[in-house]
Amino acid sequence: MQRHFVEELESLKTTLIKMGSLTEGAIAEAIRSLLEQRKDLAQDVIDHDERINALEIEIDNAVVDLLALQQPVASDLRFLLAAMKINNDLERIGDHAVNIAESALTWAGMQAMKAPADIPQMAEITQGMLRDALDGFIHQNPDLSRKVLRGDDVIDDLNRKIVDELVESMRKHPATLKQALELIRVSRNLERVADLTTNIAEEVIFVAEAQVVKHHMTDRKEAAGS
Repeated sequence: MQRHFVEELESLKTTLIKMGSLTEGAIAEAIRSLLEQRKDLAQDVIDHDERINALEIEIDNAVVDLLALQQPVASDLRFLLAAMKINNDLERIGDHAVNIAESALTWAGMQAMKAPADIPQMAEITQGMLRDALDGFIHQNPDLSRKVLRGDDVIDDLNRKIVDELVESMRKHPATLKQALELIRVSRNLERVADLTTNIAEEVIFVAEAQVVKHHMTDRKEAAGS
């Protein structure tokens, strides 16, 4: 029975890694479709979202079965609880990739305005955070996860800067209203991806060290804002 349980856990981890890879690819392709004005890539992201959704259901069912049938404790229980949350976060990241791809489709059909230079930088940092979070999960590396947590503040600052710049552009050049709104949507979706990636990093620390860091991070942010 114990050997079977270990095999099931490894199978679950493999499926989660597969979902992470698909989600990471969706974000990368959505960003590329925007920056290169590639409607075909944007449509691919939208069309392939069903694969991520199907994996979410498969993983949820596997976690529930293992919790009900095996009644795990200690580190195994932490892993299963974290897997359920990471699964949900990855599915939501996939949804944000679709949102970015939809903005890319709209953007490609417009007379393009000059996008803020911070958007490619924001996209690059967000992708790096997601990559580190997934590597941290694969290798159970809490140090990588803490690196992800530090990156979240950078993304928040870039999002505010981009939105402020685009709002000012709309004020000065009303003809750019639609284009600017799509870019604001992209920036906010990237900011949400970074938040969800931070959630994943927090779960990795929880599994590896049995430490809940979410409230510590909240306290730190509140202190920084006071």
